[in-house]
This record gives sequence, structure tokens and C-alpha cells, in this order.
Amino acid sequence: MSAGRLREAVAFDEDTGSIGSLGGRETAWTERHACRGQWIYQRGDEAVQAARLAGRSVHKIKIRSCDASRAITVGYRMRNTRRGLPDGVGTDTLPGSRWNVREVDAITDPMWVYIVVEGEVVS
Repeated sequence: MSAGRLREAVAFDEDTGSIGSLGGRETAWTERHACRGQWIYQRGDEAVQAARLAGRSVHKIKIRSCDASRAITVGYRMRNTRRGLPDGVGTDTLPGSRWNVREVDAITDPMWVYIVVEGEVVS
């Protein structure tokens, strides 16, 4: 596959927040990997159909395999930095629209990592 299909600019952030003095969780996101990705139509299995009925969109993203992309976990979030909010949301100044990472497949194909995202989330 040529790089021409990797049209979207995406970034993956890890929650590096901490526990506050009163025991509450303070969320802080740190960018861990930025790359180009291809959006792949996600077929309608039961989980995808249920998400759509609930008003949530589910997409599969294909990115090149490397050490950083294989380190992505379901605790991360993805940002589409080509689209979305250029100045972030509130205290989260990282640009782009936000998506929750739901599934990571780094073993099926040695050249690619496939990531299922759900969103779009505001924070």
C-alpha cells in the first residue's frame, strides 16, 4: 500500500494525570505518537450497530507499525489533528477532534497497526 492513502494526520495521547490532594483524578493528556492514518469503513457487526444506535460513531484507523504505534493501548485517545478544534478544549490545548481508543491490533499485520476508535469526544 502506498502512503497516498494515509491522508489524515492523527496523534495518540496518553493520560498522564494524577490523583489530586482530595483523591479526585486530574486528567492531563500527553502526546506520545503522531503520524498519518487511513480511515477504514467499519462494517456493521453487532457492537458497531449498537454504538450507531446509541449515537456514537465507530471507525477503524490504519497506521504504520513502529515501536511507538505498537505501544498504543486502550487507555490512550486519538486526535484527528487535520480536523477539529485548532486550540483544543478548555485546559486541554492539544488541537484536533478527540476519539476514544477501543481496540488495538498490533499483531495481525507486521507492517500496520489497526486501531478501533469511538467518539467523537469533547474532553
